[in-house]
Amino acid sequence: MRRLASELVEDGTALGFTVAVAESLTGGLLAAAITSVPGASAVFRGSVTAYATDIKASVLGVDADLLARQGAVDAEVARQMAEGVRRLFGASIGLSTTGVAGPTEQDGKPVGLVYVGHCASDGPTAEELHLEGDREAIRAQTVLRALSRALKRDPS
Repeated sequence: MRRLASELVEDGTALGFTVAVAESLTGGLLAAAITSVPGASAVFRGSVTAYATDIKASVLGVDADLLARQGAVDAEVARQMAEGVRRLFGASIGLSTTGVAGPTEQDGKPVGLVYVGHCASDGPTAEELHLEGDREAIRAQTVLRALSRALKRDPS
């Protein structure tokens, strides 16, 4: 995790891009990973930990009807979170995390179902993941995948 966060800060500094993050299931772990790197202030614009569904709508601009229909664990929600945080902080890249870390399912969605959103100038995307392990393992794997998405690399 530290290596990927360092690469993100190095690349952002060298290439002149910035990053903002919107987190749900990771609860600030993604922002903490990035800001643990010396020099992160040159790249990291800020973050929103939108754990409550209504905050996703009111702060990040996620469509409230979508949230009511699909719930917070959804690919389009992840896309809109990434787009919203990018706009909110004026960043080059917006990243988002939403999913079910466990220990039990949420709104009928299984433990390990995660969406990582990414938004840059080419528009928002979301990746669906099916992760295994306990709550902390799922959250850590999600952070790794989000960092990889920002670097547009396959973490495997």
